[in-house]
Amino acid sequence: MSWTMPSLHSQVALLGNMESGNQSTVTEFIFTGFPRLQDGSLLYFFPLLFIYTFIIIGNLLIFSAVRMDTHLHNPMYNFISIFSFLEIWYTTATIPKMLSNLISEKKAISMMGCFLQMYFFHSLGNSEGILLTTMAIDRYVAICHPLRYQMIMTPRLCTQLSAGSCIFGFLILLPEIVMISTLPFCGPNQIHQIFCDLVPVLSLACTDTSMILIEDVIHAVTIIITFLIIALSYVRIVTVILRIPSSEGRQKAFSTCAGHLIVFLIFFGSVSLMYLRFSDTYPPVLDTAIALMFTVLAPFFNPIIYSLRNKDMNNAIKKLFCFQKELNKSGG
Repeated sequence: MSWTMPSLHSQVALLGNMESGNQSTVTEFIFTGFPRLQDGSLLYFFPLLFIYTFIIIGNLLIFSAVRMDTHLHNPMYNFISIFSFLEIWYTTATIPKMLSNLISEKKAISMMGCFLQMYFFHSLGNSEGILLTTMAIDRYVAICHPLRYQMIMTPRLCTQLSAGSCIFGFLILLPEIVMISTLPFCGPNQIHQIFCDLVPVLSLACTDTSMILIEDVIHAVTIIITFLIIALSYVRIVTVILRIPSSEGRQKAFSTCAGHLIVFLIFFGSVSLMYLRFSDTYPPVLDTAIALMFTVLAPFFNPIIYSLRNKDMNNAIKKLFCFQKELNKSGG
């Protein structure tokens, strides 16, 4: 996500870079968060490859199952399928390069590659955050105003909300990335992270970046506002559910929003750890662990939550496999 707080450490680094007088042009960045080959980086390659493969296949199954099963053609599952589609590209923005760096002696990325990675990673993350907010509002209307749900959440509105989440997510970060790409980078070129992130890259610029860092404060406020919107929606949802007289009715109502609530907590929990920091002096190992949780582990759990905890989704995935078997038989 692009919602980052400026830090004293990054501002001091900026001053140091400006005072160094070294005007050699940087053409690539070096990641320092990866273990070296001689330190056993290959041991991390195969678990990460397995996780990435699982994320891609799991989200593809969810997306395809929702699209092919007419019983799932409703707003809630439409939003879940869009979220799964975004997760595929969100992880693809960073993990393939991580895998490449784990088996390379030189853990490097070109400047243009770094800017593109930052743009797509944070834009897709922004889109997911906006979509999660939309999903919370959808559950709020479904549970708190059930009689008006069909009239409010029309197919046209759902399409507009899904498209709007993606378009806004990609547009909001574009000016900032364009501004960063015009900054002079004259050394050093070491990024103390495992992927290109805004603050680590900005700390390497040989000029004043205070305007961009102010914009990041606005993004950080956006995180908090988004979190509050979703949290307040669920406070209201839980209040309404607890008023349902039958235990079966309460259980059914909770089951329709439990998956989204868990994904919301994982997503915004990892975002908060990564970007809403009270200290910029985390040990490198902890910094890398938080980055892995944010970029790898959170997306890893999402297909599990949306499939294993959801009977309708399980049935749709089974139908998808049965349909594939029928196609193979007819083709044979």
